[in-house]
Amino acid sequence: MPSPAIIVENLSKKFRIGTSGGPGYHRLSEMLTGLPRYAYNQLRPPRPESCKPTALAAGSSQPTANSQPPTAPQSPDFWALKDVSFEVQPGEVVGIIGRNGAGKSTLLKILSRITEPTSGRFGVRGRVASLLEVGTGFHPELTGRENIYVSGITLGMTRSEIKKRFDEIVDFSGVEKFLDTPVKHYSSGMQVRLGFAVAAHLESEILIIDEVLAVGDAEFQKRCISKMGDVASGGRTVLFVTHMLDAVRRMCSTALVLDRGTAIPFGSMIDKALEFYGGVGGLEGLSTNVNADELSKHVNPWFTPLSFKWTDSDGTPVPPVVRKDQQSLIVVRGRIAEVSSDFTVGYMISSSDGQVLYWSCFTDMNEDEWPQWRTGDWILTSPVPTHFLNEGVYRIELVIKSPGRDWICRPGLNSPQLCVEIKGGLSESCRWTSRRSGFMAPVLPWQASLQTGENGDL
Repeated sequence: MPSPAIIVENLSKKFRIGTSGGPGYHRLSEMLTGLPRYAYNQLRPPRPESCKPTALAAGSSQPTANSQPPTAPQSPDFWALKDVSFEVQPGEVVGIIGRNGAGKSTLLKILSRITEPTSGRFGVRGRVASLLEVGTGFHPELTGRENIYVSGITLGMTRSEIKKRFDEIVDFSGVEKFLDTPVKHYSSGMQVRLGFAVAAHLESEILIIDEVLAVGDAEFQKRCISKMGDVASGGRTVLFVTHMLDAVRRMCSTALVLDRGTAIPFGSMIDKALEFYGGVGGLEGLSTNVNADELSKHVNPWFTPLSFKWTDSDGTPVPPVVRKDQQSLIVVRGRIAEVSSDFTVGYMISSSDGQVLYWSCFTDMNEDEWPQWRTGDWILTSPVPTHFLNEGVYRIELVIKSPGRDWICRPGLNSPQLCVEIKGGLSESCRWTSRRSGFMAPVLPWQASLQTGENGDL
């Protein structure tokens, strides 16, 4: 068996909440921008004794000789990673999933040698190409062409090796028209396209991708996923952090779930990993109501969401555990400040492992059935066919698109979401089976009739 491409043993990373100074890792940019202040503090003459603060007498507003500067309260420690251990074999495509704040980006920064762990150790065999955020590794003042060569040299490639791949990189990125423009003038999507093209096409043994592909459009995401499959089939190792669960299922050979800084390796059991992430263990918990703070991020003139709920048939809030025979509604309340007939509101429902069951929007109806919008607060309701759904945990994500067809709430990226568990059904009512596989488990009527007569006639 070949040696692992990546070995991680008891890796931990601690941060001090509420502090920015102190010992630890500092970026070069921070050190350079701090040099003038440091030089000034070192070179300025000492203050005369008469100008120094004097003591505060009791009951006085003036300083006293024995007064000490107040000490800042001790900030608590936060462990972004705690005793994480796993191995990655050469050629594996590892999907790393977990909710926000689980430690995914911290792990990738350590493996990319951007930051140092607090404790533990790791080993990486081969050159690493990383794309951790928009513009990673690019100098904003250099052109796209120059940044391609700088990135390649940073990876240890020769100029001739970079030149050999240059045309492929430019063609894949689609930024040929702006190749000699400084990267600081690129949009975030253009930077991601070029960054991924460089990372995927240069000859690194390990490719590390954080959740940046969501910045690109759907066509580019599809190309990236296809390219990562080609990279893996060529024997290179890929670590892929994403919330695009369907991409994990289609592309990854192994899965690792991070939950509050701890790692849960699922190996090749991708569906089990997605089920864990999509269930109570991976979401913020079951909820039939989205808080106002989450909705306030999606203000727009056409339909600003004010509430997003799962209720019973009377509009009454319900617990997050719902029975199959319970009539349920999705209720969206929103404010219209600018009248338009060309926007849509709806929801998308997916299973616990990230597979989409269906979408529903009010624009699915005939246009003459659409609401006659005017400014004010509106309530939209739609029934949920719980009687067709199987038992399990489901996510319901809000969908809002603007008149320009731009996303305001996009499922899988920035959409507020509900999470409910549906219980009851065949596992309780049928002695022939427990919970069935699949998304749907409807109880349908059957009829039986006794055939009589020589020819089977009734």
